[in-house]
Amino acid sequence: MARSPARSARAGRASAFEPAAPTMRWIGGVRGHLSLLDQTLLPARVKYLAVRDLPAIVDAIRRLAVRGAPAIGCAAAYGMVLGVRDQVESRPAAFRRRLATVRARLAESRPTAVNLCWAIDRSRALAEELLAAGEPLPAVVARLLAEAHAIRAEDERLCIAIGEHGARLLGNDACVLTHCNAGALATGGIGTALAVVYRAVAGGKRIRVLADETRPLLQGARLTCWELQQAGIEVTVICDNASASAMQRGVVDCVVVGADRIAANGDVANKIGTYGVAVLARAHRIPFYVAAPTTTIDIATATGAGIPIEERRAEEVVAGFGARTAPRGVDVWNPAFDVTPAKYVTAIITERGVVRPPYRRGIAAILR
Repeated sequence: MARSPARSARAGRASAFEPAAPTMRWIGGVRGHLSLLDQTLLPARVKYLAVRDLPAIVDAIRRLAVRGAPAIGCAAAYGMVLGVRDQVESRPAAFRRRLATVRARLAESRPTAVNLCWAIDRSRALAEELLAAGEPLPAVVARLLAEAHAIRAEDERLCIAIGEHGARLLGNDACVLTHCNAGALATGGIGTALAVVYRAVAGGKRIRVLADETRPLLQGARLTCWELQQAGIEVTVICDNASASAMQRGVVDCVVVGADRIAANGDVANKIGTYGVAVLARAHRIPFYVAAPTTTIDIATATGAGIPIEERRAEEVVAGFGARTAPRGVDVWNPAFDVTPAKYVTAIITERGVVRPPYRRGIAAILR
């Protein structure tokens, strides 16, 4: 945690950053499959899943083999292809019914991240347009695959733009605290929150990262630290309950986190524990930045009170990694996300620029 410069070799690697292991890639044509990095096994193993049908992609999303709002959206777009490609010999009406079923199955796999519904609704709208124009069903499926590729390519560009805008907010010598994982593993590109770090380092700034371990599934310790090490960025993992002490000691210059959904008023849903970090940052007069693409903004949700919060299995808390840490039969509450009120957010970093309060006005303007 000392303020020491990273070695020049590390800075050089980060300036030409490429993900150590791509989060996903489509292999083959329409009859191909989605190759997904199984993030539940990191950092111990790098293993790819061959996802070939709808149940497999729904399972991968639910059990966090793929996670992070933008990455889930990209994966779900490919899931639309997997779910309907066997229907090309059916009638258009049956194809439409299957399209609706696939959309519903994917939408319920994880309810909080808005990018998922954004991506599948975009794909479904394209399919409906093509069907109305009388396109043959094989052509419709081929266009859905092209659309999934386009969604992922767009996310790559968005990540770079978010990084560029956010990098300007960091000092030349800064320690960034982050919570959960909002890097390449969570997106189709180089990340959201971590893109800010990568682009700052690429611009010659001396950046160190404090990564909250992020209980209960340790995405900060397992994923963020692994990713930053691979990129050659100086990173230190801390217990979630050590962030207050780090701020009190003057170590933290700013907080940068990602988001799973942003309401129209600037309230932010992100991994459980983010709200506490935001309150601590305000108490210590430390900037708290949220980095996310505009696809994560849900203009139809007025405030954070309207954001559905996923609740997950008790075992993740009391026996998440094989060792029981609480007595059997104890009640467990395991929300996967919390909502940080807009008043604690210093700025929202998007691919279109940095939005500052008042957020309702600023968000509306940036979405025009």
